[in-house]
Amino acid sequence: MNSSFEHYIPPAAVPWIQQLMEAHQVVLKIVHERHTRHGDYRRYPDGRQQITVNDSLNTYQFLITLVHEIAHLVTYEKYGRAVAPHGKEWKYTFQHLMLPLIRPSVFPEALLPYLAAYFKNPKASSDTDARLSKALNAYSPKNDQHEHLSDVAVGTRFIYRDTRIFQKGQRVVKRYRCMELSSGKIYLFPPHALVKPVS
Repeated sequence: MNSSFEHYIPPAAVPWIQQLMEAHQVVLKIVHERHTRHGDYRRYPDGRQQITVNDSLNTYQFLITLVHEIAHLVTYEKYGRAVAPHGKEWKYTFQHLMLPLIRPSVFPEALLPYLAAYFKNPKASSDTDARLSKALNAYSPKNDQHEHLSDVAVGTRFIYRDTRIFQKGQRVVKRYRCMELSSGKIYLFPPHALVKPVS
């Protein structure tokens, strides 16, 4: 049975999403936040198809993630399993399914330029597009304890997702070198990562 998704996405997007869900007979489960992914698509041996999407996403992130996963389903149905998960077939399908939604009645006008740029060549995750990710995060509930890593000073200590503490280092190409204080290990963080600075 499908989880009710209507209040998770913009109202103007509901008819299109409902049409896609019914046409492809997919089961949607809305689940608690997973740090490793926003959503996923699975086809089971008995033919059932299921999409899961995190309940922690804001309205626009949820919609993009849901269509992203529907695009996997449609790509599988059209091209089979032999194609790359985020290859040209998936990119084309994702673009095609999103096209009716990229308009001011669905997304705020401030997001449209970022979406237009991203959908010229969509990646495996919208999080890999720093500008789009940061623009989307602006529509999430505010948490004044968290900031984007790009907005904190080099040398700042911060918590990321759990209890581990890191220290921000210099930027290397598109990411920041950050050291985990307990182990001394270096990790690369995207500039739009949400972090909680600590004293």
